[in-house]
Amino acid sequence: MSALLGMLFDGVAYGMLLFLMSVGLSVTLGMMNFVNLAHCSFAMLGGYLAVTLMNGWGWPFFATLPVAFVAAAVASIVLERLFFRRFYNAGDLPQCLLTIGIVFVSIAGAAYIYGTDQQPVHLPDYLNGSIAFHGMEFAVYRLFLIATAALVTLVLAVGVEKTRFGAQVRAAVNNQRMARGLGIDVDTLFAVTFALGGGLAGLGGALAINMLGLDPSFALTYVIYVLIVVSIGGLGSIAGTFAAAMLLGIADVAGKYYIPALGSVLIYLVMLTMIMWRPTGLFGRR
Repeated sequence: MSALLGMLFDGVAYGMLLFLMSVGLSVTLGMMNFVNLAHCSFAMLGGYLAVTLMNGWGWPFFATLPVAFVAAAVASIVLERLFFRRFYNAGDLPQCLLTIGIVFVSIAGAAYIYGTDQQPVHLPDYLNGSIAFHGMEFAVYRLFLIATAALVTLVLAVGVEKTRFGAQVRAAVNNQRMARGLGIDVDTLFAVTFALGGGLAGLGGALAINMLGLDPSFALTYVIYVLIVVSIGGLGSIAGTFAAAMLLGIADVAGKYYIPALGSVLIYLVMLTMIMWRPTGLFGRR
């Protein structure tokens, strides 16, 4: 029983991390119909910025998190203004080619600046320990991840799905001409949405470096996991993204606990099963 609970705890923590890295793409892909394969490049930017500030400038870990969010948000606005907005109506293939090109550019840039080695991560001592509870040990950092993701989920559920902002974005996506006629600033709205998605990716990347490591291949490796989460959860659904991240996080950790021969293959089997059962995702409508 203790081994099962330990596996579930690790799976939930990993799922929360997947959610933090995926929810921004769910917002931009589901609400704006833009296929942004460069999403994890923003996560990698947040991770490298956090490592640089901690190791090179002596910043405390918590101080790097808002900086990672803001920097990734600014970078996403710049790319949206320069490139993305020109491809909103271009179709899926041009969007994929553009954004995967940005991924390769970000990988080359990270390798040039930081090299190809894993970056050292030095967390504060109070995040490195564990808490004993009924004979079990719970890692403090994983508890922190779970609490952070729960807070982000609550804020997004209220701020995006229950506010005027979310309604305006959906209106602009469905009919831009009508939205402009109603006085909605569509260009600014899309830029803010991309900033939110990119900022969340940067935050997720900064939080992920302790568990997943950080090297230039990060942007390409984890975009696959992010796309799996979004496709299973359903486009534009924050609740679906959360449920899918939990499902995949627990399944992946359980496979490594109990069926190590399968390794990370189990997550793809779960994806195939879920898509065959619900092609639109758990909470998707299209």
